[in-house]
Amino acid sequence: MVDWNLAVATATRLVRPGPDVSRDEARAVVAELRRHAKASEEHVRGFTLLGAEEGHDTPVLVVDRPGWIRANVAGFREILRPLLDKMQERRGNSTGGAVMSAVGGKVTGVELGMLLSFLASRVLGQYETFAPATRELPAGGNGGGRLLLVAPNIVHVERELDVDPHDFRLWVCLHEETHRTQFTAVPWLRDHLEGEIQSFLEETDVDPMTVLERVREAAQTLAGGRPEAEEGDGGRSLVEIVQTPAQREILGRLAAVMSLLEGHADFVMDGVGPDVVPSVGEIREKFQQRRAKGASRLDLALRKLLGLDAKLRQYRDGERFVRAVVDEVGMDGFNRVWTSPNTLPTKAEISKPADWVARVHRRTE
Repeated sequence: MVDWNLAVATATRLVRPGPDVSRDEARAVVAELRRHAKASEEHVRGFTLLGAEEGHDTPVLVVDRPGWIRANVAGFREILRPLLDKMQERRGNSTGGAVMSAVGGKVTGVELGMLLSFLASRVLGQYETFAPATRELPAGGNGGGRLLLVAPNIVHVERELDVDPHDFRLWVCLHEETHRTQFTAVPWLRDHLEGEIQSFLEETDVDPMTVLERVREAAQTLAGGRPEAEEGDGGRSLVEIVQTPAQREILGRLAAVMSLLEGHADFVMDGVGPDVVPSVGEIREKFQQRRAKGASRLDLALRKLLGLDAKLRQYRDGERFVRAVVDEVGMDGFNRVWTSPNTLPTKAEISKPADWVARVHRRTE
């Protein structure tokens, strides 16, 4: 269903080259990122009061853009396996199924490669939750997991923002280490997210005619050609509009969790920053401006199409939630959020932190 090797080859061929650095400069950047990642672990755990549970530690890898591409293709392949097996079985029973699979796999591989080539030059770091170990890219035990720091992208952005490179590298590591701490300190979180994602994929209709009809309706909605369109459709991405109602419900829960994780990372990054990153104020201001405006019209259009603008809102809304809860009940009180899936905030509670405090704290008290 997907030619994964072609996806890697396409993305690697199309991805833009990184910034111009000498071999010695590249080695120095990699070494510094590794040092900062190690230092960030202590800073983050001291601030959040979270520590890795025994047996759940995961590696930190400094990679280039092709390395990030290979890692993400491996992750996609792992998490999408049940859905693709179901689609393969259905197509294999149809007339010309083998030919359609061969051709469709090439097309999908190229499309995925083009998408990854776009993202590979933008991601500074990433905690890979569903990361199968490979010879090139090791992962943690108990189901995987690894932290990726994309060295050329970090150098590119620090130059673009004209900020102190040493401070910026540590600042990025603080954010990404927070994600690593979230998953190593809260082992059930990975299984919970995987369950939600698999439930989302199980709701996917593999009938091509049904999918095409939903795309047609989505296009009419976006163009204003469907009078009965929901009032909020104009603010949703194409990806969201083609989903079923059940998928939207699951996505709402996932969006709340992602807002929590991203907002928590931003809160920690800014909380630790003033003590260890002298120029954190300048970095934050310039980085926020960069996030808000995007690189170009094409960048903004792709953000909207892929739903990446929603990710930017997750940073903002999630950070407000975490800050409000910590202000009211302290860090220990906030950390009740990691008790179980039932204590995670809902999408509505992300916007109304007092409701989460009332539900989780006052009810138990």
